[in-house]
Amino acid sequence: MSPRRPVPVSAPPRVLALLRATPDTPAGPGLTVLHRGSLAAYVDLGGWALGLVDPAASRPPTALVLGPGVLAGLALDDVRVQGGRLLLDGGPVVPGRLHDTTVPRIAARAGGPAPDVPGLVGRGGGLTPEGDDLLCGWLAAHRATATPTPRTDASVRAHLHRTSLLSATLLEAALLGEVLPELADWLRARGGPDEARRAAALTAVGHTSGVALLRGAACALERLPPTLPPTLRPEGAAA
Repeated sequence: MSPRRPVPVSAPPRVLALLRATPDTPAGPGLTVLHRGSLAAYVDLGGWALGLVDPAASRPPTALVLGPGVLAGLALDDVRVQGGRLLLDGGPVVPGRLHDTTVPRIAARAGGPAPDVPGLVGRGGGLTPEGDDLLCGWLAAHRATATPTPRTDASVRAHLHRTSLLSATLLEAALLGEVLPELADWLRARGGPDEARRAAALTAVGHTSGVALLRGAACALERLPPTLPPTLRPEGAAA
């Protein structure tokens, strides 16, 4: 992509609000790129992981969705905020449309044992540890059923420093009721003829992320204790 060419995106409203509130990037190397893949990249937006994803990738609730193949053509060696707008390689990001990331409301009840937050946050490998994904699913199910979880929420916020910036950002989104579309689709389909297909689409997300998200949400809705596989549990933790 040529320098200074506008970059059309689809954006969640809260992401645009955060960009507008972000101070201009000082002169220098620009924002830090936390991760760069073929279909997704993440940059450090003042302690918040902003995603830049291709439409073929899974769409985190904290990401801007670029056009097909656009990310592959960006060097991302100059990522800045100027006047409340994101610049990618000198080209201003232009929101073409907004997309909703809020969890759907469902007619069900969540509950069961509260998760062992200290034993889950940051547990597991990858960009988003499995324990964090499980917590995101558990929180999402409670938000979908309008079930308050103040003690767990406070514990999650107190332990965000123990995981990666990207994962902490996604946990904060889950606390606000923002989720991946695959999880939202499964919650809507739960108990219906499309549930199995939506579950398969969710579990296909990432290496373990979709599986852990589904496990966490299912534990909340079936009132089961949300736990990690034995190999990821803290030493001495009960099953």
